[in-house]
Parts: sequence; C-alpha cells; structure tokens
Amino acid sequence: MGRLLEGFGVGVISYTVPVYIAEIAPQNMRGALGSVNQLSVTIGILLAYTLGMFVPWRILSVLGILPCSILIPGLFFIPESPRWLAKMGKIEDFESSLQVLRGFETDISAEVNEIKRSVASSRRRTTIRFAEIKHKRYSVPLMIGIGLLILQQLSGVNGIFFYAASIFKAAGLKNSNLATCGLGAVQVVATGITTWLTDKAGRRLLLIISATGMTISLLVVSVSFFVKDNIEEASHLHFVMSMLSLAGLVAFVLAFSLGMGAIPWIIMSEILPVNIKSLAGSTATLANWMTSWLITMTASLMLNWSNGGTFAIYAAVSMGTLLFVCLCVPETKGRTLEEIAFSFR
Repeated sequence: MGRLLEGFGVGVISYTVPVYIAEIAPQNMRGALGSVNQLSVTIGILLAYTLGMFVPWRILSVLGILPCSILIPGLFFIPESPRWLAKMGKIEDFESSLQVLRGFETDISAEVNEIKRSVASSRRRTTIRFAEIKHKRYSVPLMIGIGLLILQQLSGVNGIFFYAASIFKAAGLKNSNLATCGLGAVQVVATGITTWLTDKAGRRLLLIISATGMTISLLVVSVSFFVKDNIEEASHLHFVMSMLSLAGLVAFVLAFSLGMGAIPWIIMSEILPVNIKSLAGSTATLANWMTSWLITMTASLMLNWSNGGTFAIYAAVSMGTLLFVCLCVPETKGRTLEEIAFSFR
C-alpha cells in the first residue's frame, strides 16, 4: 500500500511540476528552470545510491519523509499558475500572480494581453470531442509529447540504472555499488550542464546530440559484451572489453542526461494546447511510466538472455529516437507558450 501511494504521488508530481514550471517561467529561462526539475531528480537518485550503501532500506524509506516535510508547507507560499487562473476566468488573480512572478517593477501588459488572447481562443471550444484529436493542432503536439516520453524509456535507461550493479558485475567490476554511485554522479553533472545549455543551444539540438551519443555508446557496450563473452576470461582482450563496456555505460548516461533525460518533459509541457493539456499531459505521463514499468520488468530477463543483445536492442531504439527528433520535433527555444501553440494550427 505504501508503494502504491508513493507511486501515485510521484505520478502526479512528475506531470504537474514540469507543466507548472513552464507556465510560470519567462520564455528566456523556461528551458533552464524546466531542467532543474530533472536535475533535482538525479540528485535524489544519487543520494539514494549513496545512502543505500550505508543504511538499511527501511531507514532509507523513512529518510524520504524529510524532503516531503519541506515541500508540503512550502507549497502554501508559491503563487498559482497565471495561465491556469486565466483559463478559470480569475482575471484579477491571474494578473496579480503574474506580477508577483515577474517582479513588481516589471511591465507585464504585453504578456497579459497575449495570455488573454490565447485563453479567449481556447475558450471557444473548452471541451473537444475525441474525433477532433485528429486535427493537426491537437494530434501533432500530442504525438510529439507521447513519442518523446515513450522513446525516453525505451532507450532502457531505467533498466540500466536499476540493474547497474548486476551489469557492472557482468562487466568484471568487483565494487559494483561504488561504480553505481559514480554513474549517478555522472548523471548529476551532465544534467547540470543541460540546465545551463537548454536556453542557449536549444532543445532540438541537444536532443539530436543526446540521441546520437546514446546510439554510439550503446553500440560500443553491445559489441564489447559480444566479444567479451566469446573469449577467455584470463586474456588481455577480455580486460580491454570489460573496460570498454564500462566506458560505454558512462558515455550512455552522459549522453542521455544531456538531452533525453530532461528535455522530453520540457517539450511536453510547452507544446500541448491549453484546452487539452490536462488530458493529453496525463496520457503522455501514463505512457512514460507504463513504458518504464515494461523496461524494468523485462531488463533482467533480457540481460540473462544476452548482455550484448539487450544493448543492441536499446541502441536500435536510440537510433529510432534520433530519426524521430530530426523529422518531427520542433524547436521551442525563445518562443512563448502561445506562439508554440499557434504554430501547430
């Protein structure tokens, strides 16, 4: 029951946090602030890895109460999303919330007018019929949002992280728990770099670099395991292949964190039209977690079947991700949420 309730809470937060950040952030800081969400997640993962080496899992579970006890009272001091208030018709609250977020000395009239125009346009059809989803203004952003979040998980990242200790042991590393912590630290550093780069380099470019790096590194890991499993363990080549597979895993985590870790959530929160954001965003989040569950459930079976074969499949998915980004994903850097929504009409 505890796991079920925790899963429910994480499921809600994993969707509402990126959407809330996108709706309150200025357009020139939206990518960086959105990436901070994923950076916080990676820091939490690293803390869990590190503390897990020293304390029993029951104490580790209790320690999870601490950040919650800070978050709950803190939520009473943050303003409501101005765009949500505008959508609900609370115009006075909407303007005061936006003024608080932008600073009392800032002129918000242009942003207020743009949000009002967008809300007025969406109000003409506050609810949409299922048949209308096929229209370009809804179907394209929905396809991009769901596609990115599914492909993020199909790369096998959660399977690799959850079974990192077993993978490191298979690669020939004795202190696999320490190596797992190192992998978590690499993820934190790379996500921190993404936070700095997102509003400078753009989302699309980082996704292309990320998917390319993931494909190459997974291929290296796959080939290393195939070769290593077919040669004598005492040979020098076996040691070289073991080190190469470890380097490939680190490179994969680095490449994933540079783009595919944070940016799919950012883009999902940016491109969905306001009148389908709740339903479409929830659907995209559900698809992400269902795929994560599928990868987690099958990773151990696949690794027992073939280490090299498992990483070859993940590499093929990463290649598909690269093609999807190149063909379908637009650049959203430097555009307001209203401009992004209008571009799909």
